[in-house]
Amino acid sequence: MSLSLYDITLPAFIRAFENLSAILKKGETFADQNGLDHKELLEARLIDDMAPLTAQIQRASDTAKFVAVRVAGIDNVPMVDEEVTFADLHARIDRTVEILKAVEASAMEGKDEAEVVLKTGSGSMTFTARDYVLGFAIPNFYFHVTTAYAILRHKGVPVGKMDYLGPRS
Repeated sequence: MSLSLYDITLPAFIRAFENLSAILKKGETFADQNGLDHKELLEARLIDDMAPLTAQIQRASDTAKFVAVRVAGIDNVPMVDEEVTFADLHARIDRTVEILKAVEASAMEGKDEAEVVLKTGSGSMTFTARDYVLGFAIPNFYFHVTTAYAILRHKGVPVGKMDYLGPRS
């Protein structure tokens, strides 16, 4: 049996969100134990021209959700980027995972060559669903998940590779 677009995206995204949620909990605990204002972590960036932790979670959420919208054909569920607390970020992750879990694998079957149009502020890019998933969505999703992890690690939160990878399933 070959891997499908569904197999390589939504279940993997859900697992990554579960791991990311655990990492965020470690960040919150670290802040509380060390008397840090949560904003010191939530607004942290790796470098000035990069987005803060909150935006990294928002972009990972959007990327995962838009795979379901653009490839599986589900209706978009708008999410306003208003998360400012750890609780807000957990709620965003939970809502995203809920959306992803509702997608049936069959909704993505046979869609490898379907056209996906990604609209940006400077125009649009057209992909096949396969190329969109492999060349844009997966790298973009893991860029933001990894950056969120790296921000917390950089700020001293005691997380490591196994936190990022999570428990074996």
